[in-house]
Amino acid sequence: MSRFDDLIVSKWGARFQGVRYPVSVGRGGIGIKSGEGDGVTPIGSFRICALGYRADRVDFDAPHLFQRPIGLNDKWSDDARDSNYNHSISAFSYAYSHEVLRRSDGLYDVFGVLDYNWPDAVPGRGSAIFIHAWRKPRHRTEGCVALARGDLITILQNWQPWSRVVIRG
Repeated sequence: MSRFDDLIVSKWGARFQGVRYPVSVGRGGIGIKSGEGDGVTPIGSFRICALGYRADRVDFDAPHLFQRPIGLNDKWSDDARDSNYNHSISAFSYAYSHEVLRRSDGLYDVFGVLDYNWPDAVPGRGSAIFIHAWRKPRHRTEGCVALARGDLITILQNWQPWSRVVIRG
């Protein structure tokens, strides 16, 4: 059962605290993930475990979420062979496949880490399922939930300790 303070996501959009928002989901749609790289946004109820942000680009307060600025060397492992799979790492260079978190395009200027396959990641089940800013309206993601940056910040600022991201097919 969803609550007023849950972010409800479907292919038609999102709703949070009675307000509707346009949303982007994975290129593979919403469903059961079959593995790494399938482009599917997973169905389920998830917590936002932490926020990453670029302190040089955004300034906001989300009092009920752990926040950490993104450093120049911050990455997220998406390689199932890596012992750090589906976790953040900080390294100048990294031998395994990964996503660079400090990007020029603004997608990760502010992002939330969903607890899908985290913290006890099963290799190959899927990684880096975030809530982040979209590239452009309704542009498909690689499996994340994406919103306009201003909408995302508004949601995060009003996030409650009991709030969840509820993704429905």
